[in-house]
Amino acid sequence: MNWDVIEGNWKQYKGSVQQKWGKLSDDHIEIIAGKRLQLLGKIQEAYGVNEDEAEKQIKAFEKNQKEYGLVN
Repeated sequence: MNWDVIEGNWKQYKGSVQQKWGKLSDDHIEIIAGKRLQLLGKIQEAYGVNEDEAEKQIKAFEKNQKEYGLVN
């Protein structure tokens, strides 16, 4: 998945991110700003999971976005 697309269209994707990770505040979403590493860190912080688990969640999110044709 090309995260440059997500970063460039963050306003469109941030709703999906908030739906998937409801514990992320509006401030978190603004800090993430479409950056994958920022998302990884904020998931770890908000949910108390390790990096591997956060990575697994992001990969599932990416797969879901691809299935709905939202990104390549």
